Amino acid sequence: MARDYYGILGVDREATEQEIKRAYRKLARKYHPDVNPSEEAAEKFREISMAQEVLLDPSKRRIVDRGGDPMEQGAAGPGGAGGFGGFGDIFEAFFGGAGQGREPRSRVQPGNDALLRTAITLDDAFTGVKKEVTVDTAVLCDVCTGTGSESKSKPVTCDHCHGTGSVEEVQQSFLGNIMTTRDCPKCRGFGELIKDPCRQCAGDGRVRSRRDLTVNIPAGIADGMRIRMAGQGEVGHGGGPAGDLYVEVHTQPHPVFAREGDNLHLRVTVPMYEAALGTSVTVDTLGGGEASIEVPAGTQPNERVVLSGAGMPRLRSQEAGDMIAHIDVVVPTELRPEEREALESLRDGHAHSATVTSEDAGHSESFLGRMRGRFRR
Repeated sequence: MARDYYGILGVDREATEQEIKRAYRKLARKYHPDVNPSEEAAEKFREISMAQEVLLDPSKRRIVDRGGDPMEQGAAGPGGAGGFGGFGDIFEAFFGGAGQGREPRSRVQPGNDALLRTAITLDDAFTGVKKEVTVDTAVLCDVCTGTGSESKSKPVTCDHCHGTGSVEEVQQSFLGNIMTTRDCPKCRGFGELIKDPCRQCAGDGRVRSRRDLTVNIPAGIADGMRIRMAGQGEVGHGGGPAGDLYVEVHTQPHPVFAREGDNLHLRVTVPMYEAALGTSVTVDTLGGGEASIEVPAGTQPNERVVLSGAGMPRLRSQEAGDMIAHIDVVVPTELRPEEREALESLRDGHAHSATVTSEDAGHSESFLGRMRGRFRR
């Protein structure tokens, strides 16, 4: 059985702090060990001291008012358990008891952010584009305009939790009284109720809806980047402010160009005689124009031709990357008679022929290194 701390001091349950102190002083003058040295008086003095401590502590007094005993496991003296408070106090701190002073949740809450993915072409990423997207999110209810009430009236205080948004329970355990706090089951922790919930949103203040938006995708955007559209995400509970919408952009592969940062790479196939004599190749660019790639005479296999500033535009900049052409020199496998005759004449008049190159011949890169580089390409 829980102690009757009010009865120990002889005060009623509505006693004020001053009345409790006054009652304690009156009894202390009678049972203080300096006045009454008997064992019965000493025990009585410990009881009234403990009762004063409990009733002057708001959190402990709330436990008493709910039928519990905060000192049940700490009755060794005032303060309990050697001055560290009872187990009831410890559990109250862990489980968020009445001493925590928790406020009810606001009915109007900010909404969550939303994420949408869209695909664009490399041409779109080069020039920038306005893209139409369809979004399915929570929007403001157009019947109650976010109030949750059919008549748009204000909520009333919950009669179950009296506006606190939570209810407290004292449970008996082998460790003593444990106080737990949970959301009020009637108002769901809001501390207030809507008397006439909206027929469309059921009092939530928002409904799901599909809508179309235009996304401005800037020139130079890279694969995987996100565009933030402020206030276009989920509307919050109770008509709270909407979160943001993030549009994640993914670029589709291009048949000619491969992107690496702000640079564009492509492969150009050149017959061996054009690589020896030099030539030019025209390529259609992403912007709809043309670029001329000049292949100088004597170009070797896997050499590169760089067109500065012909690559992808840089975000929020007037500069651009490079266009890099990787040259593939093609050796013919079938020759017409006149082609064979011309090549034989070239061979016969050339001073050099096929040789084996030594690894210590002064080359800056080893054979294996060159082979690895070719496979990487």
